[in-house]
Amino acid sequence: MDRVVAFVFFSCCFFASRINCQEAILHVSNGTEYREYCILHNHSWTPLSAKLDAATQYPLVDLTSFLLCNDSGVSPDVVKDRAVVVIRGDCDFSQKAITAMKLGAKALLIASNTSLITPSANDSMYSKVKIPLALMKYRDILEARKVFKGGMLASLYSPPRSRIDPSIVVILLIAVVTVTLGGYWSGACEREYFNNSASRGGGGGESKADGGEISLYSPLKVVIFVALMCGMLVLMYFFYNVLVYIIIAIFCLASASALFSCFDAVLDKLGCGTFSFTVKNSSFSARSILLAAVCISIAVVWGVYRNEERWIWLLQDILGIAFCLNFLKTISLSNFKICVILLSLLLVYDVFFVFITPFFTKDGVSIMVQVALGPDASGGKLPVVMRVPWFSAWAQNLCWMQFSILGYGDIIVPGLLVAYCSRFDVWVGSSKRIYFISSCLAYLLGLILTFAVMLLSGMGQPALLYLVPFTLITSAVVAGCRREMKHFWTGTPYQVLDSSREPLLPERRAGRCVEGENC
Repeated sequence: MDRVVAFVFFSCCFFASRINCQEAILHVSNGTEYREYCILHNHSWTPLSAKLDAATQYPLVDLTSFLLCNDSGVSPDVVKDRAVVVIRGDCDFSQKAITAMKLGAKALLIASNTSLITPSANDSMYSKVKIPLALMKYRDILEARKVFKGGMLASLYSPPRSRIDPSIVVILLIAVVTVTLGGYWSGACEREYFNNSASRGGGGGESKADGGEISLYSPLKVVIFVALMCGMLVLMYFFYNVLVYIIIAIFCLASASALFSCFDAVLDKLGCGTFSFTVKNSSFSARSILLAAVCISIAVVWGVYRNEERWIWLLQDILGIAFCLNFLKTISLSNFKICVILLSLLLVYDVFFVFITPFFTKDGVSIMVQVALGPDASGGKLPVVMRVPWFSAWAQNLCWMQFSILGYGDIIVPGLLVAYCSRFDVWVGSSKRIYFISSCLAYLLGLILTFAVMLLSGMGQPALLYLVPFTLITSAVVAGCRREMKHFWTGTPYQVLDSSREPLLPERRAGRCVEGENC
């Protein structure tokens, strides 16, 4: 299960923002109340005002029973000096606009029963149209007609969108806090393991595998692991509409289990007790049953309402954080050599699928982005990213939610190195947690650089391109400065001679082979 989940969720290690530059707002009122609706506007036509106060207000006339491909059946007295809504179809946008101009209309809105597109025309037609033109949803004009029965006043405006949105800060906090907590949890489990071993006299006892931990220790297995991930991503590209439902089911199971582990650990830390009851000689924990019911319910709600973008992103982020935390606690890299191999291969994987694959796809979009965002006709998007809606993009969010996103892989991949550093601090008895803290700071700086490059370049970036070098180099420099690179590279605990750090007693090393001791 863990390996299957890893193949899927490592595949979307990227940071990107969905960009739609033509969204605008239709402000409809009757003098006392108002509604605002999404419209799509092409700035090649007559431009719109950037603010509502500067927009001209017109009486709005509903002529959705007309196509307006010609002026047949339409009285100029009904249209003159008004904003007109007509139905989409039969002729192009420019012909409708020219007809509306001849009748004296001041603005043209075209209601669409299908998906909205940016209205366009031949270059020669743009200069001939002297009135604002935009597309709106047909259901919106029906709603406005019901709300404003006594007449409607309309204003069209297109507020500018800032390139820097506060949602980026929220994404950064989510990523850094998740990596920090995941690394801390991994180190705490390592210390608990050593303490349990010491209480048993350093011999026998429970192994890490018995506690559910999976360790990657073979370079060959790491290479095979990454190769399988590449294969999974390519399969998702070609068979998305089938595999997406399998991945969604896996995510629901894995995230519910991860959320249970996180809640259970928090309750243990808070000292919340539990009681058990027996049914037919079988013992059950009331707390575990209640937690399982809550976690499964959250996962099921997400699965059912996963396409409700207005609010479901919050549940997806909660499940995603739990998934990443549990992954960092469960999967451990045995030494720095494995960290270097895995992170380097995933760096190449990320850059290749983001920057190179657009040269091979038909529409010039990378396989990574297409798999992560999903085709519009699919049953849903893959749950492989943290998503936070833009706070400053009112017009864009009115049309469809705009998100700042960060792939789970951009948290998990560097997080595995942070978790190894946290465990190594335990092995060497570092009371100041120098490896753990330095790797967390490196991750923070790498993520800030990723965001800065994205904002300056105006395009999404493969975050691992910056996170992997920052974290690997920082960890190696710390180990080199402390003259512990040999042990850091091989993952070997050893007796600390520096009096400023608490030494690990031989029995607390759980029977590991240590230099200077008989093995």
